[in-house]
Amino acid sequence: MRLSAPKKIVFLISLLLAALALVAALGVSIPVVSANALWVALVAYALLAAGNVLKGF
Repeated sequence: MRLSAPKKIVFLISLLLAALALVAALGVSIPVVSANALWVALVAYALLAAGNVLKGF
């Protein structure tokens, strides 16, 4: 399996999701994210991993 760098948009979306999850986990109330901070962080990680594994993603 060859890894490739994710596209900038995939990286930025995963970074935004991870930052939202972190801020929500620290106590700031974000309506949808606060109740699901762990799941949002996992989606961010999965998106970044898919960007590395899938070519052209």
